[in-house]
Amino acid sequence: MLKKLRFDFSSLFGLLLLVLSLWAIAHELHEYNYRDILNSLGAIPKSRLSWAIWLTALGYLVMIEYDILGFNYINRSLNWNKIAFTSFISSAFSNTIGFALLTGSAIRYRFYANWGVSAVEIAQIIAFANFTFWLGMFAIAGLIFVTNPLTIPTQLHLPFATVRPIGIIFLLLIAIYLLGSLLIKQPLIIRQQEFRFPSLPISLAQIAISSLDWILAAAVLFAVLPSNTPLSYLDFLGIYLLAMFAGVVSNIPGGLGVFETVMLLFLSSKISAVAVLGSLLAYRGVYYFLPLLIAAGLLGIYEVKFRVRD
Repeated sequence: MLKKLRFDFSSLFGLLLLVLSLWAIAHELHEYNYRDILNSLGAIPKSRLSWAIWLTALGYLVMIEYDILGFNYINRSLNWNKIAFTSFISSAFSNTIGFALLTGSAIRYRFYANWGVSAVEIAQIIAFANFTFWLGMFAIAGLIFVTNPLTIPTQLHLPFATVRPIGIIFLLLIAIYLLGSLLIKQPLIIRQQEFRFPSLPISLAQIAISSLDWILAAAVLFAVLPSNTPLSYLDFLGIYLLAMFAGVVSNIPGGLGVFETVMLLFLSSKISAVAVLGSLLAYRGVYYFLPLLIAAGLLGIYEVKFRVRD
């Protein structure tokens, strides 16, 4: 009876994820006329679109390292194929649907628990992966914001003129984390939860992997911008990171609306708003929709095999 109940819940969760993926796709496509989407995609050279797809594939491969490093952190081993499968589906769903702590965490519990990983270990991996995600943002954005600060548009109503103060705060947080990894060996108790700093090599690997993830994600959008865009990649990276930070903090699925608004505020003076919107649509199609469709397909295949096996 208990096994049947666990199976029914597991199957229901898999079905729920499939429905959520279809909802996310339909929700975003509803925002735009399908002819505009086709026209914007058609205007992008195939070579640049191909670059965006390859960069996306590389980016999702890098994301798998979050979980691999997490297993290393807790001194737990698991077949890398299973880690890659779980991490890819988790990343594809949480990136597009949003609410990463809910969607990504639920997917990791769903699969890792089936493969014998304890609830405590899964919770540690989830916390580690989410922390790694932010470390990369703080590190790369901190460096860009301090060395190449953007002037903040007045429409954002922030209490400072440039992003340099944000960059300084980000770099201070990174420095504190690295010092903690180097000096604090005893676990910290935060709200009755035990937190142990990773070793310095693992902390540095977290920052490197997550920074590369952010750099590749920005490169996907940069690849589909008009070829005559008067921006260097370094200048664009700062704009992208600020827009993504605003979008992630909003916790809206994929940062929809918030991300586009910030990008338009910075880019519309350099590129026509129509061209920016077309590039943003192509970016969402390549970086969000395509991986989500693949992840939903993999999830469906797994559910069918799981049902047959049981």
